[in-house]
Amino acid sequence: MDLSPAQRVLAFFGIVVVLGGMGAYLLIPGVRSALGQGQPPASPTPTPTASAGGAATSPAAPVASTAPATPASPVPSGSAPDIYQWLPFSQADLAKAASVTVAFGTAYDTFSYRESSSDYLASMRGLATSELSSTLARAYSTPGVASQRAQRQQVSSARTVINSIRTFGSGSLTFVVTIVQTMHTKQGKSHSDGQYAITLTGSGESWLVNDIELASAGNT
Repeated sequence: MDLSPAQRVLAFFGIVVVLGGMGAYLLIPGVRSALGQGQPPASPTPTPTASAGGAATSPAAPVASTAPATPASPVPSGSAPDIYQWLPFSQADLAKAASVTVAFGTAYDTFSYRESSSDYLASMRGLATSELSSTLARAYSTPGVASQRAQRQQVSSARTVINSIRTFGSGSLTFVVTIVQTMHTKQGKSHSDGQYAITLTGSGESWLVNDIELASAGNT
């Protein structure tokens, strides 16, 4: 059907409008996005602002708070533990054994060239067993030892100091002691000391020395 001149003019303007809209759609990204998606473009993620030192800053992360450790409760002060509850003897028992040890050690190295073996042992009466007393009497009377003592006119005195307890049991104790000896002879006076292990047997208030050796010999 042939169009009239007026219809042809209207058709021309319609084509121009359609072509113009298509060009805008193809050439302008914002219009294409609005027409195609029906929603505004998403906002870009904010860029961290650089600090004066040049490093990018970011929102501070929350700092975990750590509660201070609770101080340990102080140990209540009190009296010292009674160690004798763990030992097979009481404090009085130990004191008695120690006094016997000191007295015996002192008598052991106290003698005079004028004394017989019985005189020498008299100061040990009640301190040593009969077996040990017999052994000491024989040693004191040994011919070579006795003659040297008389020839040099030896007169000895001593004192005893307890250093430690080496071993103990239900009926025995071994002390390590130092015996300090002062010797007078025709040649003059001298001092010496030796360390001994003195072992006692007994219990309670009744203790007797049954052995004496050099501490280095390992008396147990």
